[in-house]
Amino acid sequence: MASAEPEHEHREDEEAPAGEDEDTGAQVAPIVKLEEVAVSTGEEDEDAILDLKSKLYRFDKDGNQWKERGAGTVKLLKHKESGKVRLVMRQSKTLKICANHLVLPTMSVQEHAGNDKSCVWHATDFADGELKDELFCIRFASVENCKTFREMFQEVAESQESKEENNDATVVADALEKLSVEGKKTEENAGEEAPAATKNEETKTDTDKKGEKPAPST
Repeated sequence: MASAEPEHEHREDEEAPAGEDEDTGAQVAPIVKLEEVAVSTGEEDEDAILDLKSKLYRFDKDGNQWKERGAGTVKLLKHKESGKVRLVMRQSKTLKICANHLVLPTMSVQEHAGNDKSCVWHATDFADGELKDELFCIRFASVENCKTFREMFQEVAESQESKEENNDATVVADALEKLSVEGKKTEENAGEEAPAATKNEETKTDTDKKGEKPAPST
């Protein structure tokens, strides 16, 4: 009769729990040390005067249809020194620019027909790295946000027109002042040259008189 002891001992070996990993206390240094890098957005010299979530579309002339450019945040950014305002919109996840253009006096934004949460406008856009004439449509989550966008856009466009008029007036005033100063200098120079010419004529007259011979007496 065979003994059952080997089978029992083998069963105990199988049921014995595996030993836990021992903590050696060793510390592994990272192979590559990453340093924090400051990322420039190009908006450091500008102040945001409008910041709203929206979805942007552009009109595809070839396909004769609207195509989505992205969903994200549309901003109106005013430059701290020049006072110029540009519209910038980035996609929320990728931060890719889908609209980037100046707000000019000639621009106007209008409510999109049949949708009071959307509005449209024309612009010469630089989002793709080159200037393109685009027809944009932007849609907001509420009528209030759409109205805020339209009013702010129009207000900025009108303010830019006033600045251009002031700049033109300044240029004209400077030009007139310059002409006035040059005119005065010309008159002064002419006044200084006149006596000198008279003196030269008097000198010439005296010389001619000295050179004349007296008439012979009869």
